[in-house]
Amino acid sequence: MTDVQGNVVDIRTEDGVADAYLVHPADGRPRPGVLFYQDAYGLRPHLRSMADRLAGAGYTVLVPNVFYRVGRAPVVDLPEFIDPGADPTIWERLGPLLAGLTPDLVRRDAGAYLRWLADSPLAADGPVALTGYCMGARLALWTAGAHPDRVAAAAGFHGGRLATDDPDSPHLEAPRITAELYFGHADEDPSLPVEQMARLEEALTAAGVRHTSEVYAGAHHGYTQADTPAYDQKAAERHWAALLDLLERTF
Repeated sequence: MTDVQGNVVDIRTEDGVADAYLVHPADGRPRPGVLFYQDAYGLRPHLRSMADRLAGAGYTVLVPNVFYRVGRAPVVDLPEFIDPGADPTIWERLGPLLAGLTPDLVRRDAGAYLRWLADSPLAADGPVALTGYCMGARLALWTAGAHPDRVAAAAGFHGGRLATDDPDSPHLEAPRITAELYFGHADEDPSLPVEQMARLEEALTAAGVRHTSEVYAGAHHGYTQADTPAYDQKAAERHWAALLDLLERTF
């Protein structure tokens, strides 16, 4: 692992200015870009530490605050250890943010994030990779479908609602995706039941998308998030191995 340097940057979008966390190897050389999509709890210290670890492996990592229309991060005041079971008001505060982030807004914002990386001297020329967690896995699929020329690989971990009956369900992006995909599904995840896993698999296979889908046995939804009760160290380390393997094949 190499030393890294991180700071907050502002990204101009069609709807305003998105704050984001940018981290890269401290030598300042251009490295392959990774667009890192948050979970529902938002841009916070734990996500920054995850981005730092990824940058330490040799990547320039951008973590946008996808709720920027509401305010700069932290958009919602959360405790250091996030436990909705102990405080049900957490989801009461987050629910409106999730509902307001429509697929059209995600696709539009993704264009701004990708343009910013393309213009950054810290990001190497060429397409980038995506990684997303919980809701971020949906964002990664919508981005890969909307910007196939800019996305070489995308990963989603403990993603929810990836293959619903909605007319804009993420799995419907499959025919437009050219990237290689990896999914690390949580075991018995209520936000992604086996029916949705099968529907996602069928859509990707029918579209000829290169992909790998694995179920992490015993791991709960949110298993990568060390500041929540769902954290599972063994599953989280498995996620790191899978993600870095995908990036090594991509770049």
